[in-house]
Amino acid sequence: MPPTGPDLRRLILHLVPHIDTSVLSVTTWLADGDDHLPPFSGATALSQWEPMQLITVGLILTTGLYLYGVTRMHRRGDRWPISRTLLFLIGGIAPITYVTIGGIGVYDDQMLSVHMIQHMVLGMIAPVFLALGAPVTLALRVLPARPRGLLVAVLHSRIAKILAFPLVSFAIYVATPFALYFSGLYDLTLRHEWFHDLTHLHFLLAGCLFFWPLIGLDPLPGRWPYPARALLMLVSTPFHAVLGLTIMNSTTLIGGGYYPSLHLAGVDAFADQRMAGGILWAGGEVVSVTMLAALVVQWIRASEKETRRVDRQLDREQSRRNAQARRTAVEAGAVAPAGDDGTTLPWWVQQAPADGAARTEDDRGTADRADRSPATILEQ
Repeated sequence: MPPTGPDLRRLILHLVPHIDTSVLSVTTWLADGDDHLPPFSGATALSQWEPMQLITVGLILTTGLYLYGVTRMHRRGDRWPISRTLLFLIGGIAPITYVTIGGIGVYDDQMLSVHMIQHMVLGMIAPVFLALGAPVTLALRVLPARPRGLLVAVLHSRIAKILAFPLVSFAIYVATPFALYFSGLYDLTLRHEWFHDLTHLHFLLAGCLFFWPLIGLDPLPGRWPYPARALLMLVSTPFHAVLGLTIMNSTTLIGGGYYPSLHLAGVDAFADQRMAGGILWAGGEVVSVTMLAALVVQWIRASEKETRRVDRQLDREQSRRNAQARRTAVEAGAVAPAGDDGTTLPWWVQQAPADGAARTEDDRGTADRADRSPATILEQ
C-alpha cells in the first residue's frame, strides 16, 4: 500500500532532504485530503484548495468554450458585450470554482455553516450571473449550421419546455433543500463523495432552471411576461426564511452524529447548525430581494425600449400618411408640389417636369424620324 500522511512526509524528506517546506505542505495536503485540515478561519478559507477533482475539468472546459465563442465573434467583426463576459466568468464561474475546489469546498463536509454558504452560491448566486452572461445566445451566434440547428431543436423540445416552465422550475428550486435536509439524502452526501458531487450539480442546475427564465437574456420557450416573473420571484422569497428558521430551531442535528464525530476544535455542532440556518435565512432574503430589484430594472428597461420602438413606428406611419395626403392634394391641384422635406417647390422647379416631358416628346419624335431614315429602312 502506498505511504500516506506522516509516512509520506518522512519518505519525501529522506529522498529530497532540501525540499522547500511549502512544497512539502502542498504535497502532503494533496495526499492526506481532509485528514489533517487546520481549523476553519478566514486564512484557511483562502489558502486551502482541492483542485484535483472532476469538476475542475468541467470548469476549465466551460470557460474555454465561452472564451472561444467570444474570440470568434470578435475575429469576424461582431460585437459581444464585455459586460456579459465579465458576468459569466467573474460572477458565475469564479464563485463556483471557489466554493467547490477552493476553501469553501475543502471544508464543506466539515461544518454545516460552510456547506450552507456553498449551497447559496451554487443555487442562488452563480446561476444568476451565468444567465446574465447569455451563453446560449453566444452559442447560437458562433456555431455552424448543423450544431446550431441541433441546439435550437433541444431548446424547443418537449422536455426543455417542461423544465423551463416557471412553475415547474419553481417547484424544483423550492423543494430541493427541504428534501435534502429533512431526509436521509444529506447523510448520503456526507458519506459518499460521488453523491456529494452530484448534489453540487443538482443545486446548480436547479438554480439555473429557476433563474434563467426569470432574469436570463437567452431565448427560451414559453417565457412569462415581466409582471408574472416578478410575482414568482416575490413568492419564492419566504421559503428560504422558513427553511432557515426551521434549521435554526431544530433540536435534531442535520447529518445525525456525523459532525460531532469529527471532534473539530472549537466547533459546537448545534451552534454551527444555528449559524447555518441564519446564513440561509438572511442570505436568502438578501439574494431574493436583490434579484427582484434586478428583475424590476429589466422590466423598466424593456418597457422603455418598447415605448421607443412604438414611437418610431408611429412616426413612420404618420410620415407615410402625410406624404400620401400631399400627393393626393397635388394630383387634385389643391396645393403646389412639395419637396422631400415638405416645403413648397419654387415655380421654376415646378415647371421643370413639364418642360422635361416636352423635351422627352421632342426627343422621342427625333428618334422616330431617325428610325425611318433610309439607312434604317435598308437595314430592315
